[in-house]
This record gives sequence, structure tokens and C-alpha cells, in this order.
Amino acid sequence: MKASVQWCQDRLFLGKSGSGHAVVMDGPPEAGGQNLGVRPMEMLLLGMGGCASFDVVSILEKMQQPITGCVAELQAERADSEPKVFTRINIHFKISGAVDAAKAERAVKLSAEKYCSASIMLGKVAEITHSFEVVSG
Repeated sequence: MKASVQWCQDRLFLGKSGSGHAVVMDGPPEAGGQNLGVRPMEMLLLGMGGCASFDVVSILEKMQQPITGCVAELQAERADSEPKVFTRINIHFKISGAVDAAKAERAVKLSAEKYCSASIMLGKVAEITHSFEVVSG
């Protein structure tokens, strides 16, 4: 399962699921149940990406870093049998702008270890890894 979350502006994020659906996140997402939007487990993954992205962007802004973009790419594996919980999740941040790499690393670490409730909660049942890169643009 894959998903990505792209920062648009302010605290508005666009989540894209591996099944081709998109959702705008500006607060807690709500899921349907009639296949009119992303699947519930995809939404969970997008929620984690949105939560972590919100933290990383906010922290870098507080550090007065000139961030111009942030995309979180998520890759997850699920258990083979019921309940098919997430067993592994990797979140890779592509941070744009003239951002200091050490500060980007600190922002990702703070999100992972202190602020992102979704990552910390999912980390109780899944192995969660974080990575990042600073790209020009």
C-alpha cells in the first residue's frame, strides 16, 4: 500500500492514495464506507502522513527555515491474516527549499518521537521508519 501527502499552503494538505483517490486534509479526515472515497486503511495511512507533515512543516517554520514544499511518501505492509493491521510503515519526506539538512532531520525526529500522535499510536503495532531529503525547488 502506498500514499503521499503534499503540502499545498498554510495547513492544507492533499493526500493521494495508492488506489487513485485524493482527499484534502485540513483537520481530522472522515471516511465514507460506500467506496465513494479512499479506503479506511488508506485513510489511516494518509492521516499519519498528514499528521507528520503538519508537524514537520510547523517545526521548520518555527525554526525560520525557508520551506517551500513538503511531500510525505508512505509505504506500508499489512499482516497476511485478520486483523490485517499495518506491520511496517516507512514515511519519507521530500522537503523543498533552502532548508538546513540538520534542522530538517531534527524536525522529522521531533515529529516521530514527540508530536505525531498518529505515528506514535501506529508505532504500538507497526515498525515505523522515517527518512528525508532536502530537494531544491
